[in-house]
Amino acid sequence: MRAAFATKFDDANPLSALAVGEMPEPEQRDGWATVEVRASSLNHHDLWSLRGVGLREQQLPMILGCDAAGIAPGGEEVVVYPVITTPSDPRGYSLLSEHFPGTFAQRVAVPVENLVPKPADLSWADVACLPTAWLTAYRMLTTKGRVDETDAVLIQGAGGGVATAAALIAVAMDKRVYVTSRDADKRDRISARGATALEPGARLPERVGVVIETVGEATFEHSMKASAPGARIVVSGATSGHLPTFDLRRVYAMQLEILGSSMGTPGELAALLAFCADKAVRPIVDEVIGFSEVERAFGRLHEGDVFGKIVLDHTR
Repeated sequence: MRAAFATKFDDANPLSALAVGEMPEPEQRDGWATVEVRASSLNHHDLWSLRGVGLREQQLPMILGCDAAGIAPGGEEVVVYPVITTPSDPRGYSLLSEHFPGTFAQRVAVPVENLVPKPADLSWADVACLPTAWLTAYRMLTTKGRVDETDAVLIQGAGGGVATAAALIAVAMDKRVYVTSRDADKRDRISARGATALEPGARLPERVGVVIETVGEATFEHSMKASAPGARIVVSGATSGHLPTFDLRRVYAMQLEILGSSMGTPGELAALLAFCADKAVRPIVDEVIGFSEVERAFGRLHEGDVFGKIVLDHTR
C-alpha cells in the first residue's frame, strides 16, 4: 500500500527524511481492525518524528501520522483514536507512528476499541482534525481545567493547533476567552471567531479561572499573573522552552493548580465529536491536500505559515 514514512532522521532538514512509496499492509493482530483511511491531518509531531524525536533507528522505516478517519471492516464510518497501550513505553502508552505504524497510508490497523463512530454531521476533513490537537485541548479544558467552574479562560499562543482548538471550544462553551499571539493577522482571525485577542503579556481586563498553556517559557509568568485565586494552569506543551522562571509564592498564596495534560480517552474523543456536532463547531482547516501531494503538505507545515489544520484527502 502507498504510505508516507520516515526513512532516517534529520534535525536540520526534516523534510529530507520523508519518503513516499510502497509499504507492507498492516499486520493482522487479534482484537485489531484495519481501517480504510479517507482523511488524515498533520501535526508538528510528524515533523518531530522526522527529526528523530520519539523514534529509534531500529524502528525505521516508520509510517507517520496520528490522526485519521475512515471505513471500518464492517462498513462503519469511524474516527481513529490514536493512543495505543504500550507497556514498553515509559508512559505506558504511545501514539500511532511511535511504536505502531501511523495513519499516512491507505490503511491503518488499531485495536477495535480505538474505533469511535463518526457523526454524520461532520465531514471527513472535520473529524480528521480532532483526535490529537483537538482532543488534547478538550481534555485540558474539561477534565483537567474544570472549565465549568469559571467564566473566563486565557489561551496562550493563538495559531498553534491545540491553542486554536481550545479557543474555538471555549467560545462554543460561552466562556469569555482571551487569546494571545505575536502575529497581528492571527489575532484578527481568532477575534473574528469570538475570542478577545491580545499581544503576549498584555494585561487582561480580569483574572481567569483556567489558563491553557502550550508555549511555556515565554508566557508562563504571564499565565501565573493572569490567574484568579484557585485557577488551573493546564500545560500540554512548551514550544518556547521548557524551563520557565516563576514565583512559587504566587502558587501557594493564590492556591493555583499547575496540571500536566496529554491527549485524552476514547470516551473524551466521543464526547468531543458529539460536542462539535451539537454546537456546530468545526475545526479551522488551512488547506485540504490530496494524499498524492503529501510532500507539499509537509512542506507547508514546515514553513510554518499555517492557520488551522492541514488535511490530507486519501481519495485523491
